Amino acid sequence: MRRAVVFLLLLTGCAAAPSRLTVGSPSPPGWTGTWAAAVQGGGRPFDDQTLRQVVHTSIGGYAARLHLTNEFGDRPLTIGSATIGAALRVTFGGRPSVTIPAGGTAVSDEAAFVVPADADVTVSLYLPAATGPGTRHAVASRHNLVAAGDQVFATELTGARTEKSWYFLSGLDVRGGDGAIVAFGASITDGLGSPFGGDRRWPDLLSDRLRASGREIGVLNTGLSGNRLTADDHGERAPARFDRDVLRRAGVRWVIISDDAINDLGAADPPMVDRITGSLRELTTRARAAGVRAICSTLTPFQGAGYWTDRAESGRVAVNAFLRSADSGCDAVLDQDLATRDPDRPARLLRRYDSGDHLHPSAAGLAAIADAVDLDWFTD
Repeated sequence: MRRAVVFLLLLTGCAAAPSRLTVGSPSPPGWTGTWAAAVQGGGRPFDDQTLRQVVHTSIGGYAARLHLTNEFGDRPLTIGSATIGAALRVTFGGRPSVTIPAGGTAVSDEAAFVVPADADVTVSLYLPAATGPGTRHAVASRHNLVAAGDQVFATELTGARTEKSWYFLSGLDVRGGDGAIVAFGASITDGLGSPFGGDRRWPDLLSDRLRASGREIGVLNTGLSGNRLTADDHGERAPARFDRDVLRRAGVRWVIISDDAINDLGAADPPMVDRITGSLRELTTRARAAGVRAICSTLTPFQGAGYWTDRAESGRVAVNAFLRSADSGCDAVLDQDLATRDPDRPARLLRRYDSGDHLHPSAAGLAAIADAVDLDWFTD
């Protein structure tokens, strides 16, 4: 049932480790991602504060672990105190606390905590010392909370105010499942245009379809609004973050490569089409080399958007022709263009699929994208 709520409270803090070290348990078999977020720098700092964040699961499982990140931090990040569920302590390498070096990550030990599918899970972190600029996912499309002091055990935070980003949290894995799909893209994947707090992005809607079909497949959304293929913009360029945001995700078996290229076409100095197609071919090659099936998405229409030009449209047509061809290296093609365009004006979104900015699909448009996915792609 959508909107079920589970409280997941995390307790942390230990000695600093070398830069770029991942702290925590090794990955035993059987882990599958149920929620994920791509991260970037530029977030706000915290100091002696409790951060309570809500994520929405795709599949359930009989145990859980968390992925925390300080990858874009400029100093060690100490996480303070908490529990999972009512009073079950979460540990890191057997310790009740962890300090994550600048540039590093941490993975919690396995917690004997039953995670339901299609449910809200609340993660509370106490940040006892100054964090510096926070590693974050900017567009959470829901309210999270921050409050003074250590309140991780509180049922409700006192003096809380809202935040609209996720901080220091990049993944939730469960024991169980039959693999995961990563939706990898920019703002259309990230869910701009979807109802705030509704968990109605197209990857969420795809997850609903998979569950209804009886499949136990996680759907991980690593869309990053404003992201590009050929330049660092709103986070690292897509090829630079592909390992972190796709290939290293627990249980990944499929990736849907989506809308980053639209931002390249709309850039003030857009790259040549061959640079875009070369980057896309690189991603499909890397996915397949890692044993991950690559599903490519055509680019949705965006005439009328602020950065649309005739040159951008001719580039979109050329990129889509490449993606539909055998040269792309794609294992399958999700035709978002065909699913959302106005047949009488194919450079534009169909009116009912337009959120109003002529770039991001409406709730109905996101549903049309999710409905265009062939579930038979996700079979052995």
